[in-house]
Amino acid sequence: MKLKRNCLRLYAVTDRAWLNGGALESQVTDAIAGGAGIVQLREKALDDAAFLAEARWFVPLCKNLGAVSIINDSVEIALASGADGVHVGQEDMAAVKARAALGPDKIVGVSVHNVAEALAAQAAGADYLGIGAAFASHTKAEAKPLSKEMIRAVTAAVRIPVVAIGGIKADNISQLSGCGLDGVAVVSALFAQVDVKAAARQMLSLSEQIAR
Repeated sequence: MKLKRNCLRLYAVTDRAWLNGGALESQVTDAIAGGAGIVQLREKALDDAAFLAEARWFVPLCKNLGAVSIINDSVEIALASGADGVHVGQEDMAAVKARAALGPDKIVGVSVHNVAEALAAQAAGADYLGIGAAFASHTKAEAKPLSKEMIRAVTAAVRIPVVAIGGIKADNISQLSGCGLDGVAVVSALFAQVDVKAAARQMLSLSEQIAR
């Protein structure tokens, strides 16, 4: 499928650490209702069987609500669940292998940290890039924030869409203005909030102000 840049304005990334007794399905529904155009199912702690079980409700939910469904890291689960695509990191040849396995019609997103990685991912067939960390993040405490100059260098170097990720919240997103981004990917800014739908609406509005 062809990835539209505007669906990347608000990219929701799930994290069950913020469920607090609630249901992930409800959180994803509210995030999409609030404006998330693309949602990544990220399950670092689940085994493959449990991850696939999650993906089997996640993918049709996104489709029914008009959002793009992305699976984190697992090409196998993306294929088995019929997801729209997969997001991979900088592991050896991850982007090349994902594109080969998924074929030309699925979406491949790649995490990058500099221009060289961005150009390599684009050459490997990536449809979009996630650059970060934009700010210090509890989700990936080891990830050091990148300079705004580096983010601008990456967005200027590639033709494909780029979203920033890492510690992005309502009170700091404005600092990403002028970086050439197509949107932001957020975790706690949505899923740690009491009202996920309202938080998504706010973050979408703020993202539209800073996007290229």
